[in-house]
Parts: sequence; structure tokens; C-alpha cells
Amino acid sequence: METRYSRTVSLFVGAVFLAVPLVAQAGGTIKGKVTFTGKVPAPKEFAFSKFPNVEFCKKNASKSADGNTRLLKEVEVDGSKGLKNAVVSVRDIKDKGWMGSFKKAPAQSVTAELCEFLPFTGVVVNKGQFKVENTDADANDPKSKEGVLHNPHSFDTLGAKSATLFNIGLAKKGDTLQKTIKMRMARKGSTMRLQCDQHEFMQGWYIPVTNPFYATAGADGTFEIKDVPAGKHKVMAWHPRVKKKVEISVDVKDGATVEANFELK
Repeated sequence: METRYSRTVSLFVGAVFLAVPLVAQAGGTIKGKVTFTGKVPAPKEFAFSKFPNVEFCKKNASKSADGNTRLLKEVEVDGSKGLKNAVVSVRDIKDKGWMGSFKKAPAQSVTAELCEFLPFTGVVVNKGQFKVENTDADANDPKSKEGVLHNPHSFDTLGAKSATLFNIGLAKKGDTLQKTIKMRMARKGSTMRLQCDQHEFMQGWYIPVTNPFYATAGADGTFEIKDVPAGKHKVMAWHPRVKKKVEISVDVKDGATVEANFELK
């Protein structure tokens, strides 16, 4: 026999299920692909013999067939012309609260691993923290048993202009540096360049952002940015070895996905 209580519960549960679809999802998704239509430049070449820790750095997979030359592949493109490591970001939102959260915690962490800075591209928050960690040590070299010396040197870079942001040696495995980044040329469109003063082929590039709505393109050039506030936004694709940044406008709808494709050359 159905009681008044059971009928009441059934009606309540039914009301909940009816109400759920009416709740709109906050924010939408921007996804797409970055392609490179120009001529892919040859990798930069560095003779291992000209730098310290020759045998250890040779463990890095990016090298010539004979193993004597380090190859810095700045522009990597797959068979569909997808551009790896392009950074796509929403440019018309300034989230001061989000930016302020990096006064103590790093907005970007970089690892020195097998004589390479990873990731090669990323982001930086102006007046926020940036971190670099050394994970290299060579058990076969008495001088580098506790650590392979790396010297991360960063620059605020705009065209031919550059200014040092930090220049700090990391002598041992596990050593870290964490510095507040103050890019005086950021408003003019500068980017941050990172290079090891011990190993010139260790390089990285990072673009200033003012909100959490960004992504780095994968090996096939595709990217996805979730939870973007609804509305019309300017979205930019950037790669450190492409002279011009490309910016397009998109209209984001709550709970929907909008496609944004970029061609860089």
C-alpha cells in the first residue's frame, strides 16, 4: 500500500530530476588547431664538445645520428601541419584575483632535465612567481655526482631589446629557484626567454597571461580551453619562432563549444 510519505518522496525526487536539465553550465569551451604554413626551419645545431657535461647531455634524445650534435627543434610540425608548442590564450580578460594568487606560488614551473628546459613553451604571470628546478646529476662523473650545474638566465624580450630578469646557478640535483617576475615591457607585447648559461641549447619561451584561459598545443597542433566565460573574446595563438601573433574573435556560449583555428607562418 502506497503511503502519503512515499508519494511525497516520489514527487520530490521527480522534481529534482526535472530541475537539473534547467541549470545552465557556466562557461563554454574553445577548441581548435594551430597549423604552420611556412617553411619549417632546420633545427639549430650545437656541438656537445663545446659545452660541459658532454656524455651526460648526450643522453638527450634530440641529437644527430652520430650523437655528437645537439639539435634544438624550435619548430615542430606533424604530417597535418599541426604546430606543437603554440600557446593559445584569451587576451581580453584580466583576472586580478587569479593573478594575485601567484604572489607566493609559481604560475609556471620549469624542469631542467637531461640538459633541456621543459616545457619549451608556457606562460608567465607578470609580478607573479616563476620556478625552475634542476633534476640533473651524473653518477659517472665525480664532479657532477651531486648535480650537473645549470645556470638559468631569463630575459624580458621585445624584438631586439632584452633585459635580465634573473640569473641564478643551480649546482645540485634538487636545487630550485623561485623568483618574482617583473616584465617592464609586457604591456608592449614582450615575452620571457630562458637560457642556460652553461648549455646554450637549453632554451625556453613563456608568454605573459592575465587569466587561466590558455592552453599549449599538442604534437598535432590541437588545443582545448575549458570554462571560458560566455561572451565575445579575443583569442591569440603564439609561438616564439613565428614573428607574428595571430588573433581572432570568438563568441563563447554557456555549455557550448566554439571552434577556433589558427594559421601561423
